[in-house]
Amino acid sequence: MSGLTIFSDSEPQQPLWHSRDAEAIQRQLAEIEVRFERWQADRDLGANPQPEAVIAAYQHEIDRLVAEKGYQSWDVISMRPDNLQRETLRQKFLSEHTHGEDEVRFFVEGAGLFCLHLNGRIYQILCEKNDLISVPAHTRHWFDMGSAPNFTAIRLFDNPEGWIAHFTGDSIADAYPRLD
Repeated sequence: MSGLTIFSDSEPQQPLWHSRDAEAIQRQLAEIEVRFERWQADRDLGANPQPEAVIAAYQHEIDRLVAEKGYQSWDVISMRPDNLQRETLRQKFLSEHTHGEDEVRFFVEGAGLFCLHLNGRIYQILCEKNDLISVPAHTRHWFDMGSAPNFTAIRLFDNPEGWIAHFTGDSIADAYPRLD
């Protein structure tokens, strides 16, 4: 189940707010201009869906976002616990960074933890199956896929080259809870 926990950026041990209610999460995130939605596929994807089937099942939602925001490209990424690069990739994403474009992810299956650092707070958003999150460009954040990652997600990009990170060098991510 999706969740949002808000911390002060100076008190990682004491949450200020927490909810697993999708509407409450959406309201809180809207206040900081982060888009959070729940999508449904228009067909059953079965186990271990192939990228073409994933895109086809959500094309209606992708088309809506493209028309609204002008995204230029999209793809499907999957990460499994047996990926030999999982720990290296996890460590890279755990470093606080920004992007020159929105970071848009839709979770087809599995989960990931987005942690946003803005306005003196840390917003930890547990995204699970059917969750869409759009982190605005230039927002300081990090992502935790867990020690045994298991997810499939659609990524949408403004930049045809895709994901380009600008690391801040701040070690704040080390102080906050991680995904099990």
